[in-house]
Amino acid sequence: MHSIPVINIEAMASGSTGSAIRKIADQIGTACRNFGFFYVVGHGVSRSLQDRLEELSRQFFALDVSEKMQIRMELAGPAWRGFFRVGDELTSGKPDQKEGIYFGAELPDSHPKVEEGIPLHGQNLFPPIEAFRETVLTWMQEMTQLGHTLMRAIALSLGLHGAFFEDRFTDDPLILFRIFHYPPLAGLEKELWSVGEHTDYGLLTILRQDQTGGLQIQSQSKWIDAPIIEDSLICNLGDMLDRMTSGIYRSTPHRVRNSAATGRLSFPFFFDPNWDAVVKPIGHRIAVDQDSFNRWDRANVHDWTGTYGNYILNKVGKVFPGQRKTLETQED
Repeated sequence: MHSIPVINIEAMASGSTGSAIRKIADQIGTACRNFGFFYVVGHGVSRSLQDRLEELSRQFFALDVSEKMQIRMELAGPAWRGFFRVGDELTSGKPDQKEGIYFGAELPDSHPKVEEGIPLHGQNLFPPIEAFRETVLTWMQEMTQLGHTLMRAIALSLGLHGAFFEDRFTDDPLILFRIFHYPPLAGLEKELWSVGEHTDYGLLTILRQDQTGGLQIQSQSKWIDAPIIEDSLICNLGDMLDRMTSGIYRSTPHRVRNSAATGRLSFPFFFDPNWDAVVKPIGHRIAVDQDSFNRWDRANVHDWTGTYGNYILNKVGKVFPGQRKTLETQED
C-alpha cells in the first residue's frame, strides 16, 4: 500500500535557511513526482484559528437553507462568491453532493480589477455570524503566506531559485477559498460521490479536513485513502504546475465520498497564478499527448494558449453552468 508523504516544514515556515530547507525541498519534489499530494506538518497555522474556523462553519451550515440563501452566489455577480446548495455545482458533469461558500481576496469596489469588471474579483458575502468575516479573512491571509512558502520549496526542488514563481507568476496570485459541507451518504448507493473524480485548476491546493475522512487520490491506477493526520494540512498540485513541468509534477485526480453517518467539513484553499499570467512550460517542453485521457472533460492542459484567467473562466462555466452567462458577459 502506498502512503501519501508527510513532510515537516517547520524550518521553512520559520524562515530558516541552509541544509534543512534543501531537505524539505527534496522531500516535496519527490512527493510531487510520485503522488502530486503530500501532507505538511509544522506549518505554523495556530490550532485555535483552525478550531474557530471549523466551529463557525458548523454554525453556518446548521442554518435553514432560507437563511443560507441570504448570501447566495447570484448576489455576488461576476465576483463568483457566496453560498450554493447541494447539487448546484457539477464535477465530471454530475451534481456534487455538497453545499458550500465561495470566497476570494477581499477587494473594494475601487480596486482597478473590480472597476474593470474582471470576473472572480470583488467583495465577499459573509453570513451575520459573529467573528465569521474576521476568521475567514485571517485564514486566507495565513494560507496565502503558506502558499508562497510552499511554492519557494517547489521552486528549489526543480533546481530554480526560491523566488522563481513569485517573480513570474504569483506576485498577485488569484486566491480562491472554499468551505464545503458534505451531507452523509451512508446507506446510499456506492456509485454516488460527494465530489466526483477531478483535478484542480491552479498551482497548489492547501486543504484542511475535519475528522470525518472520505478523500481519495489516484496512485498508480489505484485509489487510496487520504487519512486524517493530526494538525496537518494536505497539499496537492493543480493543472498549471503540471503544465509548467510538462507532467513531471503531477496534477493528480482525486474524489470524495462521505460514507460517515455525520456531515463532513473541508476547507480547500487554492493558490493560483496571477489572473493575467501566461502560463508556459519551464524550460524545454516535453510532449504529453495522453494528458486528455486522464481528465474528465478530455481537455489537455498542455495544449492550450492564453492567460490563467481564460483557463479558469472556461472551467467555471462547466462546474457552474448557471454562472456562465454572467461571466461571459463580463469578459466580453
